[in-house]
Amino acid sequence: MTESDALHALLVDIRACHLCAAQLKDGPRPVLQASASSRLLIVSQAPGRKVHATGIPFNDVSGDRLRDWLGVDRDLFYDAQRIAIVPMGFCFPGSGRNGDLPPRPECAPTWHPRLMPLLKCVQLTLAIGQYAQAGVLSEQRGATLTDTMLAWREHLARGILPLPHPSPRNRAWLKRNPWFEVELLPVLRSEVARVL
Repeated sequence: MTESDALHALLVDIRACHLCAAQLKDGPRPVLQASASSRLLIVSQAPGRKVHATGIPFNDVSGDRLRDWLGVDRDLFYDAQRIAIVPMGFCFPGSGRNGDLPPRPECAPTWHPRLMPLLKCVQLTLAIGQYAQAGVLSEQRGATLTDTMLAWREHLARGILPLPHPSPRNRAWLKRNPWFEVELLPVLRSEVARVL
């Protein structure tokens, strides 16, 4: 079996996963995209309600903003041959008082160790939001999202670029941190263009 075949088989298994079905009010619907040739890896948090409904990653306002940050259109963004989108939780975890619940804790430990080694062509990983940063950066992450973001140059030297979640809920953070758009976004767009 080729690595591409192994990845295809694993994606079939992931998309059929019901591991957390009892904890998911809206039911399981794993959402991700990946290919053995993907060069950009987007590690995100978990799908939202609209993404759950459509089955298309970042098919919402957050996705519009993320594509703008990356400087890519929808066609390129959804080209799995070039861009892999792998959340920390593949299913919509449900909503709580302050927005969506965190990714289910069973998901990444179950699937990421099998999936990530098959993405051998990845040249740049984007860790979007604090749950993804905890998973990707582990102990190299800062005490807060801002601390992690301020160290973006160090992380980029290792091929990882942390980003805040592009949700409209993060407008206040973006307003308090204008350096993100001035300093980081041009580098992000340049790096994305380079790897794609």
